[in-house]
Amino acid sequence: MAAVATGTGGLAALAARFRTCPVTGLRVDAAAETLIKANAVAAVVFLAIGGFLGLLVALTRWQAVHLLGPDTFYLVLTAHGVNALLLWVIFFEVAVLYFASAVVLNSRLAAPQAAWAGFVLMVVGSLAVNWAILRGDSSVMFTSYVPMQASPLFYLGLILFAVGALVACCVFFGTLVIAKDEKTYEGSVPLVTFGAIAAAIIAVFTIASGAIILIPTFLWSLGYIRHIDSLMYKLVWWGMGHSSQQINVAAHVAVWYLIAGVVLGAKPISEKVGRIAFLFYLLFLPIAAAHHMLVEPGLSAEWKVFNTSYAMYLAVLGSMIHGMAVPGAIEAAQRARGYTNGVFEWLRKAPWDNPAFSGMFLSLVLFGFLGGISGVVLGAEQLNIMMHNTLYVPGHFHGTVVAGTTLAFMAVTYLVLPLIFRREIVFPTLAKWQPWLFGIGVAGTSLFMLGAGTLGVSRRHWDITFSDAVLGFDYPPTAFLMLALNGIFAILAAIGGALYVIVTVATVLFGKRVGPEGPTTPVTAAPAAAKAVGQYGSAGTLHLPGTYVLITVFLVAFVLYYFVNWRYLSELWPMS
Repeated sequence: MAAVATGTGGLAALAARFRTCPVTGLRVDAAAETLIKANAVAAVVFLAIGGFLGLLVALTRWQAVHLLGPDTFYLVLTAHGVNALLLWVIFFEVAVLYFASAVVLNSRLAAPQAAWAGFVLMVVGSLAVNWAILRGDSSVMFTSYVPMQASPLFYLGLILFAVGALVACCVFFGTLVIAKDEKTYEGSVPLVTFGAIAAAIIAVFTIASGAIILIPTFLWSLGYIRHIDSLMYKLVWWGMGHSSQQINVAAHVAVWYLIAGVVLGAKPISEKVGRIAFLFYLLFLPIAAAHHMLVEPGLSAEWKVFNTSYAMYLAVLGSMIHGMAVPGAIEAAQRARGYTNGVFEWLRKAPWDNPAFSGMFLSLVLFGFLGGISGVVLGAEQLNIMMHNTLYVPGHFHGTVVAGTTLAFMAVTYLVLPLIFRREIVFPTLAKWQPWLFGIGVAGTSLFMLGAGTLGVSRRHWDITFSDAVLGFDYPPTAFLMLALNGIFAILAAIGGALYVIVTVATVLFGKRVGPEGPTTPVTAAPAAAKAVGQYGSAGTLHLPGTYVLITVFLVAFVLYYFVNWRYLSELWPMS
């Protein structure tokens, strides 16, 4: 590896700024390490808040419990969406960006002071928007559609948070320039960093969309603007609201590659194909927000057809490529270790006692089967007419953002704690069980919300019996069973989430300091981790019989479920 330029500070000052991780061999910049810690801690705090509020929402939708009244329900639902869908994931993604640039590329972080300013803006904005919601005058839900109006503090908080996140993206891009200029890595950037680049570019698009709509909405709430067109608001807002979730997809896929590389020394099956898949994300995922607008009468049929055909197919193709490449990389690494007997010995003898690996693999499977397939259903214009305003939508969200992104971020935390915080993980047995409890719980909540949505249950009404409505309406009895099961699995997910917070906080505060030899917990890294994660290169094999079987199972499930939904749609045709 080429030497890093020392500048005028001299070799001594440069050496003091870096340390070498004894496990992965990666060099860690002190400024980047501190900022990764700060953003990760903030992320966990808002996850704890958002997760608790989500449990209250699930217990209210469980008709036998029906915990909250209507006013409190919509307040809690708004706060849950902001904290869980926005604050938790973007704080953690900033930590991922700093790791994927400074640490993976062995570089110093660009402009640490600016990074801290961005972090302060994000924290202040987060506190402002939560205060606006919890004081009771901003229960507009995550979408905050006009003409519903929140307090000016609500919009100002989101704007400050977005500006802080934009500063973090600029620091990330600056770090890439420094790494390239100072030749801290050889050749092209590795796939983990390339995925982070895709996430950061989508983040800039997301923040721009937010600025375009939130700044005039803020002025509207102050009385300086008389009117905002509701269709225009929804169209531009979803450029932010949905694209913010696409940051998550690109980031958590990069985390999948990161965990596979650190834990097993796994190299991507093909760096070039993986890059093409991330490029599909860049070009087509942001406009996938169209599936929230497919029933709007003010948008042209041509716009809807393009977004739900060619654009959707290529975005889905990107995820399918990653869905094959990640288990393929794992299989290639395991077979290189000698696990070559049969089709699935590599999978049976994978490090399932390592919560980083188990959480990552669960995230991969659940994201594909629940979030991915349901996303294709919502992205089909004809099928969307049945699902667009039902619990199917949050069921899809929980399959992507929670089962996919949140579980992946939880998994990589078990690497961050010993490698960045340099603390031995406390309660290692609880840590082993945590991804399974959370993953099974979230899978259940997603699955049963998808089921309730298929039965037509509204996603925005606090009482599916419509007890306070002038005109009565009865859902099928199965819908009540679906929401009861959703509540039960939400409790299980909350337990898994609470264990994550407990293990994380206890480790940061009380964990034994990691010695020079590295951590002694089951969360260890492969000897080839630095090469697998920090250098461009491919696995060099396509002998992956187990992966081919897994992909075939997924495709069969995909096709069957897709055409089952067309069968449901055909039953509605006589009504026309």
